[in-house]
Amino acid sequence: MNKFLLAACAAMTLGIAHAQQPPAPKAMEVKAVGEGKAAGARVLEIRAVVVGLDKAARSIDLKAANGRVTTVFASDEVKNYDQIQLGDQVVARFMQSLTLELKKGGTGIMERTDSKDMVSAKPGERPGVAVGRQVHVIANVVAVNKKAMTVTLKGPKGNYVDLQLQDPKQLARVKKGDQVEAVFTEAVALTVEPAPKPAAGK
Repeated sequence: MNKFLLAACAAMTLGIAHAQQPPAPKAMEVKAVGEGKAAGARVLEIRAVVVGLDKAARSIDLKAANGRVTTVFASDEVKNYDQIQLGDQVVARFMQSLTLELKKGGTGIMERTDSKDMVSAKPGERPGVAVGRQVHVIANVVAVNKKAMTVTLKGPKGNYVDLQLQDPKQLARVKKGDQVEAVFTEAVALTVEPAPKPAAGK
């Protein structure tokens, strides 16, 4: 199992790995941690400027340094949403982890479950929100191509994903009818920093 599995997991979970769309993320390196098991983790941090607000939808448009604009939504639990202003400096930290495990025999039911927790700033504090999300997916192995070194998975939504493996020993363990269990966890901490003071004139 290799780093390609991150993209596969994201596809199976309908892009949940990049639901917040952090700009130019580095690839997560997923390494084997045992027979039929792999795991990886990464931390991303981006800085952006608030360039748009929709009070009715409680949305925030963030523009990163590379020019990419991302829209995030604040739930009613974010009590200080009204304090956010155009031009505010925002720091978003994404902490992500992924575990994968091969299930021989495939006796489980294909499924996807999502869970989410949210913590917001106290009234009077600078606006901020921390969101934790976990996605659990079980997918079926529907094809193994030893010549191409690929494994085809069918996700719970009926979508197919091809995994490109590079370790022949890992590939030899995978058979049609097996299942792959994936757990993706993402914690996003979004805080608003005070706007920088204008430079003093000469």
